[in-house]
Amino acid sequence: MTNSCQTPGGRHQLKARKVRFDLDQTPLHWIPGDALASYMTNAIHLLLPEGELWFCRVYNKAAPLVTDAGLRDDVDGFIRQEAVHSRVHTSAQSYLNRHDIDCEPYLARVRFLFKTLLGEAPFGMKFLQFKALERSWLVTRVGIIGAVEHFTGILGQWAMDNTSWNKADPVMADLFKWHLAEEVEHRTVAFDLHRHLCKTRLGFYVSRQLLMAFVFPLFIYFVFSGTRFLAAQDKDPEVRKIGRFGFLRMTRRMERCGKATDHVPAFSFLVKATLRWLSPSFHPITEGDTRQALDYIARSPAAQRALAEAS
Repeated sequence: MTNSCQTPGGRHQLKARKVRFDLDQTPLHWIPGDALASYMTNAIHLLLPEGELWFCRVYNKAAPLVTDAGLRDDVDGFIRQEAVHSRVHTSAQSYLNRHDIDCEPYLARVRFLFKTLLGEAPFGMKFLQFKALERSWLVTRVGIIGAVEHFTGILGQWAMDNTSWNKADPVMADLFKWHLAEEVEHRTVAFDLHRHLCKTRLGFYVSRQLLMAFVFPLFIYFVFSGTRFLAAQDKDPEVRKIGRFGFLRMTRRMERCGKATDHVPAFSFLVKATLRWLSPSFHPITEGDTRQALDYIARSPAAQRALAEAS
């Protein structure tokens, strides 16, 4: 089975890594002179902790259904990595709190998404727990994770190639680049798991397209709404105007920011990546460079610091 755990040196095992990030001196606008890009990336701290714990819950339920030993190992490694990612971004919420950002209203929306809308029994619909439907709902949620992981994978490769953060706060830049490097490393696991659990090739193709049609607008909504939510609490009246941006204006600003500064990917970058997903022959192995990601992980200051403290 093709998977992201292949390098020129052979297959390797996904593993969770110890890291430590000290954000005490990190400014709120951690990308100098670019409040929009700073808030667009900081919004990830609000979205991911609950989302990645949800990934772990879904995968723990799916793991017993996996009959391929290599894929099962990858799923186990994926769960461990995502659990660490969740803890890191949860700790980053304290950094936002120190800058007088009240995260709770937005976090309530995120909890609703992952615990109510995408939980075991959405809106109390316990019939989804009946044996005849339970597996279908589980596979659907595995497919949703596969669509989300397409974006984290392509954003990961964007971050590996990106040099514009070299002048940004080094700790926050390392946090995102370390995380996104691991997203490149495990970029095919969710896709392969969804394919493994689908009964037919046609069913898999149709399912992943329908789920992407759900995930893409939802992903954009939460990134944009998180950006507006954070910017609306800024002390600078000019920056607070971002909190009133509509969808089209936010899209244009993201596109302009991406092309002019590369502080965030251009909106068209995400659209093009979504169009590649439409191909019947698509596989995420072509969407990133595993060796490049592993090289960054090896030199990540946070990973090196954690190793030094453990020795």
